[in-house]
Amino acid sequence: MCGIAGIIDLSGNRPAPGDALRRMADAIVHRGPDEDGYLDVPGLGFASRRLSIIGLFDGKQPIANEDRSVWVVYNGELFDYPEQKAALQSKGHVFRTHCDTELLPHLWEEYGEDMLVRLRGQFAVALWDSRQRTIVLARDRFGICPLYWTRQRDDDGEWLLFASEIKALLASGMVDAQPDLRGIDQVFNFFSVPGPATCFAGVEYLQPGHFIRIRVEGTGPAAPIVPRPFWRIDFPDRGQEDYESSEAQLIDGFERALVGAVDRRLRADVPVVSYLSGGIDSSIVVAMAAKIRGEPIPTFTIQIMTPHLDETSQAAVVSRHIGSDPVIVQVGDAEVLGNYPELVRAAESPVVDTSCTALLLLARAVHRHGYKVALTGEGSDEWLAGYAWFKVHRMFSWLDVVPGVPLSRWTRGGLGRLMGVPSAASNYLRRIDRNLGYHSAFQDIYSIMALSRFRFYSPQTLEALADYMPYDGLEPDRARMAKWHPLNRAFFWAGRVHLAGHLLNAKGDRVAMASSVETRYPFLDEEVYDFLAKVPPRFKLRGMRDKYLLRRVGERYLPHEVAWRPKGMFRAPLDSFFDHEVPPFVDQLLSEESLRRTGYFDVAAVRHWAEQVRQRRVGFRRRVSVEMGLVGVVSTQLWHHTFIDPRLADLPAWSAAEPALARNVS
Repeated sequence: MCGIAGIIDLSGNRPAPGDALRRMADAIVHRGPDEDGYLDVPGLGFASRRLSIIGLFDGKQPIANEDRSVWVVYNGELFDYPEQKAALQSKGHVFRTHCDTELLPHLWEEYGEDMLVRLRGQFAVALWDSRQRTIVLARDRFGICPLYWTRQRDDDGEWLLFASEIKALLASGMVDAQPDLRGIDQVFNFFSVPGPATCFAGVEYLQPGHFIRIRVEGTGPAAPIVPRPFWRIDFPDRGQEDYESSEAQLIDGFERALVGAVDRRLRADVPVVSYLSGGIDSSIVVAMAAKIRGEPIPTFTIQIMTPHLDETSQAAVVSRHIGSDPVIVQVGDAEVLGNYPELVRAAESPVVDTSCTALLLLARAVHRHGYKVALTGEGSDEWLAGYAWFKVHRMFSWLDVVPGVPLSRWTRGGLGRLMGVPSAASNYLRRIDRNLGYHSAFQDIYSIMALSRFRFYSPQTLEALADYMPYDGLEPDRARMAKWHPLNRAFFWAGRVHLAGHLLNAKGDRVAMASSVETRYPFLDEEVYDFLAKVPPRFKLRGMRDKYLLRRVGERYLPHEVAWRPKGMFRAPLDSFFDHEVPPFVDQLLSEESLRRTGYFDVAAVRHWAEQVRQRRVGFRRRVSVEMGLVGVVSTQLWHHTFIDPRLADLPAWSAAEPALARNVS
């Protein structure tokens, strides 16, 4: 993978200002330390930072077609590169490199916008067609590769800037770092920032499966720019799933699809390794990779230094089974706290899930051992009901056996009152249900975080967000979704929010690429998703058994105890921020002065609950909600200190003037 950036004049043919383009590229050198490249023509400039994985010696970007009329900068991998290249060559296209990037200008020549639905892999791309004077920005179906954009006006007109990371936009000198409450509010609804708003005012996150087409006329006012989807998460109508195939046929079909996905993701001109936990997802990826290669691939495993969270013994079972000798990365409270500021810097947003720090350290270990590419198991839980809240939701649904008697809603309300939910929060949660038209399984976990809005937000913040509904920006097609099975409706939110906003960002691209490591996701293969979308829900969640179909395939590759091991939630303790060894920066961020500087939170409420947690005075029913909320407060304050106002704590803040190579890459 790589990093890309660009500046486009929407008002004329002005060149990119000064050295802004080079500053943007320097700000994301960690995404591509191997080489850089630039396209600078009247009206636009493209930049690339390359992490060379395919076509090591001839893949420098930007890359053009034969007559150099179409140019591309690109971040990602097209895993069917050999097949696509052969098909294009048969149509007369001439290739000069061995890099998959070169597919893109030729695919554009052949198919235009329709090329996007033909791309198989993970990508963020910027394309310039000089004949049509057209620019296209696009992002892959599931949101593996990030792409941000912003419009900025000056005295002479308007610019559009884009980049793989917001740091590059800020480094241009054309974008001021100012907060956007909508992005911060997403954190307190979803644990993440799935977009399209970000925590930075005026900066938007191009959504998964979307593209922007810009026609640069060279004169006149800037044209409207509206992101459009080229692909959406979709499922068959309820009852129209594949009920014709037997269980054995479904197992065989899923195995073929997943083996193909793993095989394609082993394609590289550098060694490929894999993350390995004790769960079924990463274990089957590693086992399939070993079978395909005929030898074990190197594996990297996190050891959480808390006994009941340590999965290394389970991972060791898989390692012994395939003959691998894993690299173990130990992560305890000290490592989480010591590296948490770097996590927020990498994510460019508040991060509530402190276990993301462990993935940051895991990627560092991969880089330290000389590797660039790692397979991982994300995506399985989203399509196969792997999370505990799918089961909780099913249990609640059993209460609604009497039509017209909403026992599940009453029960949720009663549990909320036990947790001390204020009436305003209850009204807000009911508003979400009305907005969606149903209650999703993911709301059972998101609602716990949403309580923190009313526990910790200042009155000014609540007032400013009174009309904001973060679900709307995610473009749910309510009419289409109403026809799906309820489990598939929950999968939509799993993929659209938890996967794209959290796992592929704060646990995926951002923490891996901070150490120049590309992560690849077999469960997010197009063929795997298309197959699973049609599978009847009972093969995903059977009774209270999650990932049933995957476990049946796993029996063919793994010891029985691994294939059927219950899912363990990979997390780090939240209370380490507030125990007796609380680091100084937490106290500084939660000081009255710092809280008043940002204005996001109610000073008295934050300080009250922080003291209650420290004194172990928060009852069991409220503890998880309060701790989640407080970590959200700390993280938001830390994000503000890092990017907006460096006066909140004795910590370094991000600066475009810092050394080009990130500290964790060296």
